[in-house]
Formats: sequence, structure tokens, C-alpha cells
Amino acid sequence: MIGSKGKGVAVTGRTGPLLAAMLLLLAGLFGWSAVQQWRQANTGAQLEQARDSALQGLQKALDGQLLQFGKHLESARVGQALAAGDGAAAALALRETWTGVEEVQVWPASLEAAYADPAAFGYARLALLEAALVSDKPVARVVRDAGGARLGLAASVPLGSDGLALVYVRQPLMQLTGPLDAVRAPAEGYLALRQGSYNVLERGDRKLADSGEVLARPLANSSLRLAAGVPSIEPGPLGLGALAASIVALLLVLIAVLLLVGKSRLPLPRRAAREGTEEQGPTLSESLAQSAAEVSTGASAEQGAAAALEPPPLAASLAPGIFRAYDIRGVVGEELTPKVAALIGQAIGSEVLAQGLREVVVGRDGRLSGPELAAGLAEGLRRAGCDVIDIGLAPTPVVYFASHHLRTGSCVAVTGSHNPPEYNGFKIVIAGQTLSGDAVTALYQRIVEGRLTQAPSPGSYQQREVNEDYVRRIADDVQLERPLKVVADAGNGVAGALVQPLLEAIGADVIPLYCDVDGTFPNHHPDPSDPANLQDLVQTVKRFDADLGIAFDGDGDRLGVVTPDGTIIFADRLLMLFAADVLLRNPGAMVIYDVKCTGKLADFVLRHGGSPMMWKTGHSLIKARMAETDAELAGEMSGHFFFRERWFGFDDGLYAAARLLEILALREETPQEVLEELPQSISTPEIKVPVADGTPHALVSLVVSAAQSADNPFVGGRISTIDGLRVDFADGWGLVRASNTTPVLVLRFEADTEDALERIKAQFRAQLQPLLGDQDLGF
Repeated sequence: MIGSKGKGVAVTGRTGPLLAAMLLLLAGLFGWSAVQQWRQANTGAQLEQARDSALQGLQKALDGQLLQFGKHLESARVGQALAAGDGAAAALALRETWTGVEEVQVWPASLEAAYADPAAFGYARLALLEAALVSDKPVARVVRDAGGARLGLAASVPLGSDGLALVYVRQPLMQLTGPLDAVRAPAEGYLALRQGSYNVLERGDRKLADSGEVLARPLANSSLRLAAGVPSIEPGPLGLGALAASIVALLLVLIAVLLLVGKSRLPLPRRAAREGTEEQGPTLSESLAQSAAEVSTGASAEQGAAAALEPPPLAASLAPGIFRAYDIRGVVGEELTPKVAALIGQAIGSEVLAQGLREVVVGRDGRLSGPELAAGLAEGLRRAGCDVIDIGLAPTPVVYFASHHLRTGSCVAVTGSHNPPEYNGFKIVIAGQTLSGDAVTALYQRIVEGRLTQAPSPGSYQQREVNEDYVRRIADDVQLERPLKVVADAGNGVAGALVQPLLEAIGADVIPLYCDVDGTFPNHHPDPSDPANLQDLVQTVKRFDADLGIAFDGDGDRLGVVTPDGTIIFADRLLMLFAADVLLRNPGAMVIYDVKCTGKLADFVLRHGGSPMMWKTGHSLIKARMAETDAELAGEMSGHFFFRERWFGFDDGLYAAARLLEILALREETPQEVLEELPQSISTPEIKVPVADGTPHALVSLVVSAAQSADNPFVGGRISTIDGLRVDFADGWGLVRASNTTPVLVLRFEADTEDALERIKAQFRAQLQPLLGDQDLGF
């Protein structure tokens, strides 16, 4: 009942117990959440302890096997057989003296028998033997042999007076995995022994497999690692943590107890009644005045809210340097963390919603930090109110494809591209436009100014598989007229998951090289623009007598090519081949190329009826220029190729490989002969000169100023300052530009003769050396 004036509200009869019951239910909810959070945290701690224990046991088992192998190789009986050149006797001696060994084989270092039928021999076993060839100590890998997974050991040994052989030992897998079987891990967690993308052994909840790389730890002296996944700790009601939820639960219980056993009357707040017997409403003039006051107060409140807008606490520690010209990229754990990813995701989501869109595709490459950063990104996108479609592990071009295929218009690829393993980042497309330059830095400004959308309820989240759709879409359009044998080197990047099924679907015979996805990149750095990274591919093409070798970068949006004789076909010459093909069906079409491309490209495009255009380096800048000019084709010296004819206009190394094989399969000549016909000059690869951070653009500006002065040192040359300084002469050209991704100067030179090349180099050297002092320029 309501008391008289000045009194409180009585909580009596049914009201008290009902309110107490409601409070106890709420207390139960908060208490249950606190218990669950503590259990999940405890599961994580137990799992990490189990992981460390298993890792120690696995490492001990692996090191023990390698140590025993080395000792047996040094035994007198084995050594005598090898010195006599008798491989069979050495294998027999090793088998008889090493108890428990399943098989021992001694192979000639040429491995001719293995390469005669590599599929039957086993690619993993072949890779193990190849690794042993270049190592000065025994190596170990999990291989498929004798109908199942086994532990393989191999070592390179002298055979006879001047020969070389490879000793291969097959051991039961239990010799390695026994310690993992002995470890007790929580059933709610996940443990897996992995080699590349292959799970050797799994324990626990396999639904957590995708998050296993977050807590992964490598085994030394091998390509193995132990992955560990734990369930995400779900926040409690109102986002409270375990401690806060438990405190709220206790307070609710206390209030409920007071309601039941405390005073019978609890004074609750109540508006005092007006004096008099009847409340009178306002007059018309009073209502109008009150409405005007409310409007004024509302406007003031809105202005106050805008003025009070504050950046999130983490914004102060956000490194502005990760917001780069083409994307966002930084060092994991220092500049990029899951919390930073969530903040960036919220900024991207805010921009997506501002464009009138809502759905965003998210995918990631094979880097070990990918799962946790993708999860953080998705959290931030959902926090802004965006619906997230997670396609999981996928090359960057497949993420782009998914945004078209699923008609979202927006996507984010979590990728470090060709950078070292400790890097990661985000390539962003909003409303069909790849963000670059000011659009990327605008995300940073949005964060530091606090202009982040916070939805009343988070956006939805779903997982989709689009890899098969991607392969089918290309195979429905591209089919080879005749089969070609191709070696595909993914450099352990994410393209390795798709390149073999894709190229086989269009009719190629594919020999995979380093196609197991491994974010540590154990074999070589995944950057096909560096000739040093293509040496294994060259050797493998020769060994298999393949028609062609192709290579990809870490996220699959760039392509490199080598011929059977070991010649590296640089991307500007490949662009000529693509241009000739596209212009057959699209006379007069625009073909865009970056400032690092050969001077012969423009003439080639003109002779084939096209319109050449030189533009700035950068995948996002090229795509923007294509959209402005309706170009059908574009390419960069770094290996990015953009097809708008029959495709979507984004850079795609896998699709470019398919189009290349399509062209070569139509010709009667061999791929070697076709590629040799392309115009070429004497040229250098990209030369990268490290400089102090923050100085590349300033140094290039000084060289540009000198070239534009009255004392121009490049007399007789045509100067272009589209991107850095490029000077074209009648017999060659030179370029210096500032990298937009790393603190280096990028140079390239080309000429008709060696003398002309040296002359152009000397002109550029004369301008750069005084600015860099004694530093070696590398040319």
C-alpha cells in the first residue's frame, strides 16, 4: 500500500518474497557465470601445463632418436660398409644394431628412383631426403610410409671414396608420440601435434582445432609443433568478469535475505505529492514554453555528447605506423594484439555502416597469429553492429572473391603478405574499394577521436566455406587444351592449400613443393620477387623435367615463374603475355603497369593494339586506377596481376597462374620457347637499400629536386615523378622510389647493353651516395 505523505513504500505480503525470489534468480545467473568463467580459466591453465609437459616429452623423444641415429651412423660396422661403397651392407648393419627400427634404406644422392615416380615414393619422404641433402646433421619428419604415418629420419653420408648417399630410417610413430599419449589434458581443451597443416595426432575437442595455433609451440630441430586450443572465456551478464560477477551475485543474495528477514517495511524512493487536492495541468502558454526549453536542452545535450566523445583507453598506445599506404601491418605482440585487432575491427565496422552496408567477410592466411587476430577483428566488427562471415583459412584473393560471391561488398583479409613470420596485418575492402592512403589513416583518426559505433546488440557471426566455390568458378571458365606439368611452390604460405586442387581442376599435372601451410615458413621466405627464394623451385623443375615452375607469396596474391632451364620470368614480361591475350578479345583496352616495369612494355602493348599507362606501385593504388580508367588488365613488377576481363579486377596469384597455363597450353611451342620470345633487356631485379625509418620519402624528394633543377644530372632522359624518380633514356632507364611498407629505397635498372646499364647505374649512384655516406648501395 502507499503510505501517507512523507512515508515510504511498504514491501509486505507477497511483494517481499516475490522480489527476493527474482533477486535470487539473478544471483544464480551471475554466480553460474562466475563459476563457468573460473572453470574455463582453469581449463586454460591445465591445458598449458599439459602442453608444456607434452612438449618437453616430445622434444626429448625426438632428440633421443636423432642422437641414436647419429651414434649408429658413426659405429664401426656401418662406417666400414659406407667406406667400402656398399650401401646395402650399411643398411643391414644399421637395421641389425638398432633394435625396433622398421626399415633402413640407403639411396644415391641423385634420388633418381624417387623422382621417377614421386607420388608413389611419397612427397613427404622425398622432402625429408632433400632436407637431409642440405643439412650437416640428421633430420627428422613425420612421413607417410608403409601405409600410414611414421617417424622418418634421414642423413647425408659419404659413400665410397667420392660418392654421396642418403640413409633413411623408418621408425614407428609411437617412438615420437608416446609422451603425448601419456599426458592428461582437460577434455574441454585441444592438443595436436602438427607438421605444416597436417595433424599428426589430436587429443580433446576437435572443434577447437582452428584456434590451436594461438598457443602453439615448436619442437626444435624439426618442422613439428604442438598446437593447443582452449574454449573462449565468455563474459558474464553485462560483460562482467568472474570476480565482478561473483561480487554482484553475493550482493543480490544479501539484498534478498534482507527482504525476507529484515524490516517489514523498506522505504523506497517516491515522488512527493503536490500540495492540494488536485494536480492541475500546465496552461497552453506554459506548454509552449516548456517545449521550447526541451528542444533547447536536447540540442545542448547532443552537443555535450559530441564534445564528450572520448577515444577508447587502448587508443593512446596504438602505433600510428601500422597504418600504411596499402594496408595495416605490424609486429604481432608489440604493435598488433587481439585487443588492437578488435579496435581496428570496430573502426572498420563503423565505416562499413557509414557506407550503408552491414555484412563483412573475414579470412586469414596461415600465420600462427592469424586465429587470435581474426577473432579479435570479428569481435570489433560485431561490436560495431556488423554481421561477420568467417571463411577461415584462405588466400587473400579468395577473401576478395568471397565478398563478390556472397555479395557483401566488404571484406578483411588477416595477412602479413610476404613479410617475416612475426608480422601480420589487414587488407581491407569497403563497398568494393580497397582502402589505401588517406582511407587507411582515416581509420586511425576514427579510433583516436573515439568515433566508433557501439551497437546496442552485437552483429551476427557465421562460418562459411568458399574454397570449393572459388575453384569451381575458375575451372568453369579456364580449361587447358593440353596437360602441362607444373611445379607449384607455395613457400608454406596459405596458397598451398588451394593451388594443387585448382590447377588439377583446370587440367594441369601438379607437383607440390612446400604446399603444407606452416606460418613459420621453415623452407624459404614466401616472396617470389626475390630470386633467392626461387632456387628450390628451379632445382625441382629440373629434377622433374616439368614444363614450368610457379611460386606464390605468403597470402597467394602474387605470382612468380621459372622456366625449365632455370630462367626467372619477371612479372613485367609475364604482363606482356597476358596483355597480348587480353587485347585479342578487347582491342584498344587499357593496360596499367607500375613504375618498376620494363621500358619495352609500353611499346609491346601499343603494337598489340592496346593503351598502356604507367602508374604508382601498390596493389590498392593500381586497383583504384583500374576503376577510374576501366582498364581490363594491370600488373606490378612485384608479381601482382589484376584481370578485369573474365574476373573481378583484384590481384590474384592463383587465378593469374591459371590464365598463364591456359595461354601456354594453346601454343604449339613449349612454354620455354613461348616465354623466350617475349622482348627483354639487360635488367636488375628490385634492389632494396635499407635506410633509417621515416627517411625513404625525404631521400627520394632530394633526388627528385636535383633532377628538376637547372643542373639536372640526368640530361637526355625523360623524367617521371609519378612514384619516386624514373628516368627513361633512349637505351634504358633507372628508378628510385621509397617503399611504402618498409624503410628501404627500391631501385631498378634496365638497358639494351651492359655499358648502358652501368652508365645509368652510375648516374643514380652519384646522386644517392652523398646522401647515404659509406653505405653499400648494392649496385
